[in-house]
Amino acid sequence: MSPDRTLIPSLARPGGNVTGLSIMAPDLVRKQLELLKEVVPEVSRLALLWNPANPTPFVQETQVAAQALGVQLQAFGLPTLAAFEGAFAAAAGSRAEALIVMPDSFLHNHHTQIVDLAQRHRLPGMYPDPEYVRAGGLMSYTTSVLAMGHRAATFVDKLLNGANPAELPVEQAMTFRFLINLKTAKALGITIPPHLLTLANEVIQ
Repeated sequence: MSPDRTLIPSLARPGGNVTGLSIMAPDLVRKQLELLKEVVPEVSRLALLWNPANPTPFVQETQVAAQALGVQLQAFGLPTLAAFEGAFAAAAGSRAEALIVMPDSFLHNHHTQIVDLAQRHRLPGMYPDPEYVRAGGLMSYTTSVLAMGHRAATFVDKLLNGANPAELPVEQAMTFRFLINLKTAKALGITIPPHLLTLANEVIQ
């Protein structure tokens, strides 16, 4: 994700009084779609689920990544719990073959409902948080929160010891977690390539 230019002019030279960590690596969305396409190689239509009440640059970045991979992307808004059924019905009506869910606290709070609807409509999905996968979602590829926490501690230490935030480059995520729910894959009739099972940090049987 690009830095917020209203806060810092660049990651390398933040200037001012703001520095820190970016949870998104520039190629994270593309990597998510590449993994999804490896697991579902025939996918040509992808449903993107997001919360329109929480505008995010992730939607545009996902559209760009999907276009580069030759995948048609259609966004479906989930602003309220009442909209979930209709959004999934619309995705099915548009012949979506898989889905990707954008990171959002409201959607996360209702991740079990999203996963249940995905299973009902037999849509393999890439999710923004391991909790979706543990609830029955197919897979997630995300920034390691634990690793980011460790790095945050080093920033705090530097600042408490007098470092100038203007001179501390904003760090981007370097460590990621890849989860696969093998039980869900089998229920969907999907064979996970062996090399992806080897790469996964966690495989749910």
